[in-house]
Amino acid sequence: MAALSTERLLQQLESPLQALYVLHGEEDLLRIEALDALRAAAKAQGYLNREVHTADTGFDWQELLVSANSIGLFAELKLLEIHIPNGKPGKAGGDALEQLAANLPPDTVTIVLLPKLERAQTQAKWFAALSRSGVVAEAKAVDSQALPGWIRGRLAQHGLSIGQEALALFAERVEGNLLAAKQEIDKLALLYPAGHELDIAETEAAVADVARFDVFQLAAAWMTGDAARVVRLLEGLEAEGEEPVMLLWMLADDIRTLIRLTAALKQGQTVAQVRNSLRLWGSKQQLAPVAVRRLATSRLLAALQECARIDRIIKGAETGAAWPAIRQLLVSLAT
Repeated sequence: MAALSTERLLQQLESPLQALYVLHGEEDLLRIEALDALRAAAKAQGYLNREVHTADTGFDWQELLVSANSIGLFAELKLLEIHIPNGKPGKAGGDALEQLAANLPPDTVTIVLLPKLERAQTQAKWFAALSRSGVVAEAKAVDSQALPGWIRGRLAQHGLSIGQEALALFAERVEGNLLAAKQEIDKLALLYPAGHELDIAETEAAVADVARFDVFQLAAAWMTGDAARVVRLLEGLEAEGEEPVMLLWMLADDIRTLIRLTAALKQGQTVAQVRNSLRLWGSKQQLAPVAVRRLATSRLLAALQECARIDRIIKGAETGAAWPAIRQLLVSLAT
């Protein structure tokens, strides 16, 4: 069964609940909200006996199976939650989850809660078994393009609207930190009555600068040619104390991938054919072709040589400052 978005899942919870739900994804806030909504729906539909198991070190999976299939004295409807914080149940856990999926306990709604999963985990037998037997919902990250719409929608739930300039400022200040965005929206709902339209002055005064930056956002920025965003992300990463060595390693790896992709395309291969060998997973499957159309191989090779020079700077083998050099290189790749 294809994964739903958590938003789509929430729209279905007024109907009778399914026997199994699997929640996973990288956006903590959306996973928490989906779990809370499932709990509320289960309670409203009479699943009053809640049982929670957390699969940490030393967890007994057989005990879970016994407990899942046990029937209480009064045969109450049960909500069974299985939390797997690291997303890796191991061999024993995988076998147990397959058994559970094949024989879902009666009068029970089961929720399996997982973090962001890697490709190997989503292709594991236990995940496939859960997917076949239940509803899978993925809490995907809200990227910079979708964030303004998400903010506007959440404000509308409180009866608030927002001007375009104010919305752009709001999104800039909370980028990458959805939990903080929700907190700021809740604060604005307390400050202003329903029907109010927020202007830029009100937004600037009320919304804290809580943007969270990570090196993975940089690839999207420079590959799509967004130089202004590159500069902002780099300033944020440097202010947060990010080490340039990791950033440089990821940048050089991406450049090598683009060089190999360019060569493959010239040989008549498609992106789909080289996706796995070049590790073009997730958004990079769309970003990399955009970048190779924009950046000639000669520019990529020169950029790789510059990465080597910056590496020598970081190691003290050459004079210079790493951060300004990285900034200059990334801005050149984005223009």
